[in-house]
Amino acid sequence: MTSIVTDSSIVFTRELRPLVRNPFSVVFTMVQPLVFLGLFGPLLSQVTGLPTGSSLQWFVPGIIVMSALFGASTTGSNLQLEMQTGSHERTLVTPLQRPALLLGRALKEVVPVLAQAVLIVAVSMPFGFRLEPAGMLIGLVIVAVFAVGLGALSHALALASEGNEMMFWMVQQTLLFPLMLLSGMLLPIDGGPGWMQAASKVNPLTHVVDAERALFAGDIVNSSVLYGAIAAAVVMAVGLHVGIKAVRRGSA
Repeated sequence: MTSIVTDSSIVFTRELRPLVRNPFSVVFTMVQPLVFLGLFGPLLSQVTGLPTGSSLQWFVPGIIVMSALFGASTTGSNLQLEMQTGSHERTLVTPLQRPALLLGRALKEVVPVLAQAVLIVAVSMPFGFRLEPAGMLIGLVIVAVFAVGLGALSHALALASEGNEMMFWMVQQTLLFPLMLLSGMLLPIDGGPGWMQAASKVNPLTHVVDAERALFAGDIVNSSVLYGAIAAAVVMAVGLHVGIKAVRRGSA
């Protein structure tokens, strides 16, 4: 166990180093969330079915989850680049344990996700978003757990589609947008057709988004928080299981 923790920390540090050298990359990835906040957020005041109060209170938690979704699901592209340049093969000949190669990479995804979440909240507060510190802290933990699992799945997809970058992006995009739209991240699903509401309920992302909205509103004891935490934990468990198997199979 000590060896896995040590090896994972080595990989984590290695993966984080480019981000520390170029922190502007975190700011650059904020463009898409800010576009949604600036151009889509004001339209929500005309949408029925939203809770009373500032529409940002409902919308910002969804944007934070969206940022984690887009960021963590694309991390496999970095691994594909390493495989194309031969860097990944050189890593495989090191004495690092194979699960640590995935764990370190997956844990690294937490850093940009949390940094972006803090920036989104900071940008939103002058426009009426109300900060609930305790709920935000718990919410960020749930988002981090979800990002680790999604990042691990992204790396598994990169290994499965080795040598075929187009396949990676086709699968990623095909899964990404239905999950996002069915989660009620941008618009409420309550008024949608029955099949859409049924699909939304089995979408783990829906429960994560609902949990974030409750927590960022300060409603820590809401039952949706429990369901969201379970959904995030399941995504992490499945992602790490699938990812570790893929790493071991790819280095066999």
